[in-house]
Amino acid sequence: MDLDELIHNCQKGNRQAQAELYRRYSGILFGMCLKYSRNKTEAEDNLHDSFMTIFDKVDQFSFKGSFEGWIKRITVNTVLQKYRKDQHLNVISENTEDEIEVDTEDVDISLSTLLGYIQELPHKYRLTFNLYVLDGYSHKEISDMLGTSTGTSKSNLARAKAILRDKIEKAKINIA
Repeated sequence: MDLDELIHNCQKGNRQAQAELYRRYSGILFGMCLKYSRNKTEAEDNLHDSFMTIFDKVDQFSFKGSFEGWIKRITVNTVLQKYRKDQHLNVISENTEDEIEVDTEDVDISLSTLLGYIQELPHKYRLTFNLYVLDGYSHKEISDMLGTSTGTSKSNLARAKAILRDKIEKAKINIA
């Protein structure tokens, strides 16, 4: 079944089509959920909530643009909405710090270790870091999504980078 037919069948509420859509995209969307979650269990919950929203809103897809892009955007928004609702995004400071670069050239750090460090970041820092660095959103877009100011987005990114830099520096010391 091609993608357009699959989407049309999902719009009609066909459970088999929904199951197929889940099989096709759950891996990609789980990876996104994992980026924004503290652990695997939370990511699984976020994936479930995202698919519930996708199935609820699939009739709004207008077949303009990428369907994968559309469901990714729903996933990010679903996760962010959950964190906003749960009060995980309280603003602490709007001080804009200088950009901090994380240098990993002199240290041999595995991708899984680096992703672990990212997952350990406080919610607001992890969300901002992932949206900006990994997903390419602007500070304006991030501030709109998180309901904060652009300055807060920049500050949160700088703080996330500082925390990651410190963790990587400690890893360098432990390796040496």
